[in-house]
Amino acid sequence: MSRVANNPVVVPENVEVTITDDSVLIKGPLGEMSQDLKGQVGIKKEENTLLFSAKETTKHSIAMSGTIRALVQNMVLGVSVGFEKKLQLIGVGYKAQAQGNKINLELGFSHSITHALPEGVTAQTPSQTEIVLKSSDKQVVGQVAAEIRAYRPPEPYKGKGVRYVDEHVVMKEAKKA
Repeated sequence: MSRVANNPVVVPENVEVTITDDSVLIKGPLGEMSQDLKGQVGIKKEENTLLFSAKETTKHSIAMSGTIRALVQNMVLGVSVGFEKKLQLIGVGYKAQAQGNKINLELGFSHSITHALPEGVTAQTPSQTEIVLKSSDKQVVGQVAAEIRAYRPPEPYKGKGVRYVDEHVVMKEAKKA
């Protein structure tokens, strides 16, 4: 069984945490986020740490305490440091251009693709084949990166497509005559 909830969450000095009976509100320099609490999870604040515990001894309660702890940890990191995902485009003629809250993509189709970014996510294109997505919400930035990658996932023969910077694509060998 997981023991994630046993680890305390360290709160930096520039982050403010407000705990109520049914939610946690976290404010920091990059914004504010809140998380609803399930009735089976208890949170205590001691100086600059948050301690999580299961109110009941059921499997579900223990699992939820670890889940809530991980979500709160990501919220603390998000409002203090932020999260970023980097994508790269590999292929002849593949390019990206960020324009405000939209990204224009040329991915070898007969038309260009315009992907609208949700609120709170910013995009930068340091070069035509690189995309850097930033947000304070880890789940949202990961979802946007997955949506952009889904337009043209990397194919296994030449490796062309949109991939994460740290992604390794296993290449297949072509047919031999």
